[in-house]
Amino acid sequence: MHKHIKVGIAACLFSFSTISAAAYPDRAIEFIVPYAPGGTTDLIARIVATKLGDVLGQSVVVANKPGAGGAVGSAYAARQKPDGYTLVMAVESSHAVNPSVRSKPPYDPINDFTPISNLANVLGVLDVSAKSNIKTFQQLLDVLKAKPGKLAFGSSGLGGYSHLFGERFLSVTKTNMLHVPYNGLGPALAGLLGGQVDVVFDNLPSSAGQIAAGTFRALAVAAPSRVKSMPDVPTYAEVGYPQLNTPSWFGMAAPAKLPADVLETLNKAVGKVLADPKVIDLIEKQGAVPDHTSPEEFKKIIEESNKRWQGVVQAIGFEKL
Repeated sequence: MHKHIKVGIAACLFSFSTISAAAYPDRAIEFIVPYAPGGTTDLIARIVATKLGDVLGQSVVVANKPGAGGAVGSAYAARQKPDGYTLVMAVESSHAVNPSVRSKPPYDPINDFTPISNLANVLGVLDVSAKSNIKTFQQLLDVLKAKPGKLAFGSSGLGGYSHLFGERFLSVTKTNMLHVPYNGLGPALAGLLGGQVDVVFDNLPSSAGQIAAGTFRALAVAAPSRVKSMPDVPTYAEVGYPQLNTPSWFGMAAPAKLPADVLETLNKAVGKVLADPKVIDLIEKQGAVPDHTSPEEFKKIIEESNKRWQGVVQAIGFEKL
């Protein structure tokens, strides 16, 4: 009699645990964006979140937690419970560049997170003002080599992605420019518009409007092939610098030790989101290319990117923050 009761209880407990595991998600999910609203990271997160909520049957709520170049929101996400109800945008700037320029980063970009999938590769662009006498990439190189240090490039801030990419550009092309750090890419682009700086290394989504309006001139793009909307603009590979032709990755992660079944659910859901024609169209309009990966593939992307940016920081002698 007692044996049957024990078996019955065990069966009920097994059934209950199975139902609980299968019930994910049973409430809203918070999707942390470690940058301010309106930027590339935020735009991609919101495009994905809307459709992801439909696929999972629960709301995916975007929460912006900006500060310290993505460190504030990323560190917050790393401290949350690994249950699938806190996700974070893990992007090259916050999960490779930022930790590489800090002597004591508040999170480990590899060990403190569970990679879920890359979401999109965002194309980079080299901008000058349309008023500039520099019309082509080669003309820019000619000026830089003839008059080292005369031109200036603006960035989103000391140690940010646009700064480090600029330093990598100078290292690879063996040229020199003055660096002018701003408090964000918006102000840097305003500086380019106003003539305070000559060059900005930007993500295409931020510059696309100004390029289309004819106020900025694009000299090169970091892209697998030429951009449809800018057929006359060559890729970095085409102008002889394939090392710079790497788009910036924008992905999704969760706190470390996310259960395997939840990880699988999220990765499959992301795959469905990124296969949706409307989502593809919206992401491509942001100057990005959708990219669904396995968790293992995304982890490799993060690891290799960290090694690359640590090498850049060391090569340029950057004094860590």
